[in-house]
Amino acid sequence: MRFLYGLSYLLIAGVGSVLSFQAKAQSDSVVVAITADPGHFNPGITTGYNVHVVADSMFNGLVALDSNLTPTPDLATSWTVSNDNKLYSFDLVTDARWHDGTPFTSADVKFTFENVLFSYHARTKSGLGSVVEAIETPDAHTVVFRMAEPYGPLLQRLDVTEAPILPKHIFETGGDPNEHPANLQPIGTGPYRFVDYSQDDTITLERNDDYFKPGLPKLERLIFRVIPDSTTQLLALEQGEVDYVNRIPLADVERLREQGDITLVDSSTGPGGGNCIVTMSFNLEREMLQSLEIRQAIAHAIDRNRMVDQVLFGLGRVAQAPISSAIGWAHGQNSLSAFDFDPAKAEALLDKAGQLRKDGARFELDVVHFPAFSKYAEVMKQDLAAVGIDLVSRPLDRAAAVDAIFKQRDFDTNIISYCNGLDPDIGVKRMYVSNNIGPIPFSNAAAYRNDQVDDLFDAAGKTSDRDTRQRHYLEVQNLLAEDLPYWWLAESTFVTGYRDTLEGFRPWTGQFAEAASFK
Repeated sequence: MRFLYGLSYLLIAGVGSVLSFQAKAQSDSVVVAITADPGHFNPGITTGYNVHVVADSMFNGLVALDSNLTPTPDLATSWTVSNDNKLYSFDLVTDARWHDGTPFTSADVKFTFENVLFSYHARTKSGLGSVVEAIETPDAHTVVFRMAEPYGPLLQRLDVTEAPILPKHIFETGGDPNEHPANLQPIGTGPYRFVDYSQDDTITLERNDDYFKPGLPKLERLIFRVIPDSTTQLLALEQGEVDYVNRIPLADVERLREQGDITLVDSSTGPGGGNCIVTMSFNLEREMLQSLEIRQAIAHAIDRNRMVDQVLFGLGRVAQAPISSAIGWAHGQNSLSAFDFDPAKAEALLDKAGQLRKDGARFELDVVHFPAFSKYAEVMKQDLAAVGIDLVSRPLDRAAAVDAIFKQRDFDTNIISYCNGLDPDIGVKRMYVSNNIGPIPFSNAAAYRNDQVDDLFDAAGKTSDRDTRQRHYLEVQNLLAEDLPYWWLAESTFVTGYRDTLEGFRPWTGQFAEAASFK
């Protein structure tokens, strides 16, 4: 028998703070460290990592993604695509059941898209909401997507992260999906069932013995422990109190590689999304930040190479364009090259904007961010102080930060890791189009409006011709470089770690533990 939480010990979680783990035995279970409490378990209303890292193991998409991010069967066993990419027909599994025993059908797919994803999931709303002409259900195990125009990237955006399927019979009772009781008592079709939730402490899932994939899952139980401090997570992993850490502190990666008893996997994708760019959003509803010169000055003042060295420890790269370099065909290489690190240019632009120094200072701005981005905020604060800008760091937990940024609009600037996904229509468009400004997590935080950008994204989404799409996206990036509604800091890499007594994890997907087992 294998025991977890077999030791009681104290871990130093930071200056003046101590975290205590209570001894607790579990057999045939895996303990996963997560940085923030999910708050709810409905992956259809958010793109947030903290929800998807737990909830995706309870739900499925129509497709899954393999290690090469190629679509493979999930709730759909097979599919056909018309030559013009306007008609997608999916054959669905016939033996999947919701965790309450209700059969899964095509009606669940249609309901989920039309009533939840098209309204509340930032990436699916902005990318698919206007291009899907109709969703048809000719029978219980067939679903057909009719596109208004040819649309190539549909399959890449139908996995559990981008389009988790929810139970119609639970959510059709009406009301706001953000407030539905099922968000805290989730019922999915996925490999694990919900058991228990202790806020800011643990979430327990158990194996779904009726799972429609034979032989899966292999683990009896997943226990998610909320451990906000990354150093504490790592100590717990090394002590054997935690089995899986989704984000290894980058400063410790080389040491762990040499240590040899922990498996490390590099990935640009994971629960909540992939191909992410850590980004500074300017609140364009604030009068001061409506000044292009001030935004340009801030860009020139921030040493992004120092961020890569000191925050990412070289495991990343300075963002060269608004679209991730991982989407190579659409990446506008060096489209941000005009904004080199140059404090003298920043000073001149601030003077031009009428923000002159008084007693060495110019003005104050705040930056709202998750605690995980505190080191980015520290570098920015130091760099901006050199040109007379006092940047006040406002670290908030995820729920409070999302509320402040997207609902209350209570910020000057913020730091968000915007995941671009596998195609610009999946994870990029939602940041910039004007119809995605509103109280939707991880949507258009800047409240940026540009009709030409809207039209270019729309045109790119309506054709499957790669060359045409590339031209549109390159033009978009040129316009963004001119308007500078955001400042793109660094492309980040994830390093996942788990104990070498385990195998079969898939850290690139939300269902990371579906095939995991003990060696």
